[in-house]
Parts: sequence; C-alpha cells; structure tokens
Amino acid sequence: MSNIVSLTEAASIALHGMIIVARADEKANVMQISDMMKSSRHHVAKIFQRLVKDGFLDSYRGPSGGFSLKRKAEEITLLEIYESIEGKIDVNRCPHERQICPFEKCILDNITQKMTSDFREFLHTHTIADYL
Repeated sequence: MSNIVSLTEAASIALHGMIIVARADEKANVMQISDMMKSSRHHVAKIFQRLVKDGFLDSYRGPSGGFSLKRKAEEITLLEIYESIEGKIDVNRCPHERQICPFEKCILDNITQKMTSDFREFLHTHTIADYL
C-alpha cells in the first residue's frame, strides 16, 4: 500500500515530543518521551539534541534532568520544528523539479504544489500551544 503523504519518524518524534514536553508538569526526559512514542531512546535523544541546538528546548542533566521549552508554546510553530528536523519545505510547481514540461498543462494539475503549500501553511499557522 502506498502513502502519498507521510511524515518521517524523525519529524513525528519531534512534533509529538515537543507537545509532550510542553504538557509535562516537570521536565520530560528521553525515557518518558520514547516510552510514550514507542520509539528508540537513541533516536529520540538524537532528535532532541537537534531541537536543543536549534533553540527550542533547554536540556538538563542528572537524575531529575530532562527537557523544557526554551520559548513560550504559542511562539513555536509546527513549521519551525518540522524544518529543524527535515530542512526547509520547498514549494515547487513540478514534482520532478523540471524547468520544461513536455505538456502544455501539468497532467497532475499542480496538485503536488497545492498539497505542499497547504501542508506548509498548516504547520505555519499552528503552534505548540494549540495542542495543550
């Protein structure tokens, strides 16, 4: 079975994990996040190191360590988190990024451009606070 639209595991962990951190009464640690996400602790740790490096989270070591939001939940868009992990979303007219098309009109009616643009807009207009 084919999936036209899907998220990578890394993007899913980043988006869901940030909401887990925002909802936590105290700091949320890698073990808690990986257990809730049913993901590898190593993978969660790697993704969260990236989110710390990009300024979304503060990281604390030790037995009571974990992560907390560095900025307010309403200031962090889903787009920022997604692009931190996956890179900038590029909205192209052609799904194959071709400059010249052999047809006068796209046989897909530019649906991939619209889907990408809609997806980007959705992520841009939603913040972590929307899920608290």
